[in-house]
Amino acid sequence: MNSLENKVALITGSARGLGKAIAERYAALGADIVINYSKDKASAEEVVNNIKALNVRVIAVQADVSKVADIERLFAEAKRSFGKIDIVVANAGIELVETPVTAFTEEQFDKVFSINTKGSYFTMQQAARHIENNGRIIYIASSTTSFPVSGMAVYGGSKTTPRYLVDILSKEIGHRGVTVNSIIPFAVDNAGIFAEAGSYPELRKQLLDSCPMGRLAEVEDVANVAEFFASDLSSFVNGQHLVVNGGAVN
Repeated sequence: MNSLENKVALITGSARGLGKAIAERYAALGADIVINYSKDKASAEEVVNNIKALNVRVIAVQADVSKVADIERLFAEAKRSFGKIDIVVANAGIELVETPVTAFTEEQFDKVFSINTKGSYFTMQQAARHIENNGRIIYIASSTTSFPVSGMAVYGGSKTTPRYLVDILSKEIGHRGVTVNSIIPFAVDNAGIFAEAGSYPELRKQLLDSCPMGRLAEVEDVANVAEFFASDLSSFVNGQHLVVNGGAVN
C-alpha cells in the first residue's frame, strides 16, 4: 500500500466530486489535507469531518481560483497551517456541454476559461513556487482534450491549454525532483454534470456507446491514478498525460 505520511496535499475544488474523492484518498494514505472550495461551505465542512475521522490534519480554505489573489492566499494559508506543501492537484473546474460553436456567448466563454484555464495556470504557478523538492503537481484535464465531443468547444478548449503548461512546467522544475503530470478522465458518474441522476440523458448515452467497457468513469477510478501520481511509484514519470476512459475513442 502506498503511504503519504508526512506529506501535505492541496486539492482545489475538493468539496465535491473528483476533488473530494482525491482528498479523502490522500488522507486515507496518511497525508495532511488542504481542502479548497469556492461557495459550498457545507460540503467542504462535510469533507473536513470525513478526513478528521482518518486521524490526519485538515483545513478548508475558501478561495475562488478565477482570482489570482485568492489562489495566492490559498497557498499562503496552507503553508501557514502546515509549513510546507508536497502535493498539489489542480482540479477545480466547471463544465459547459451541449452548446454548439454557433451558440456559446462571450459571458459563457469568459466564465469557463477564467476558472478552467486561468485558474489552473495560476494554481500550477503557485505550486511551482511553493512545492517542496520531490513534490508532485497533478492537473485534472478531460478526455474532451484528446477526443473532441460536439457541443463542448468551450469546455474542451479551456481544459486543453493547461495540458500544455504541464509539458512546460515538467521541463522547468524537473531538476528539483518535482513531477508534473495530468490525468485525463472520461465523463465521471456521480460528479460534475452527471452528479444528478438522469441528467443529460442523450449525452450520457453517446458517451456510454463510445466506451468498450460500457460505463462512465467512477470517482475512484480517477482517485486511483491520482494516488499513483502522488506516490513514490511515479517518481520518474514526468510530463505525462494519462487517459482514464475505459478505451473510449470519442
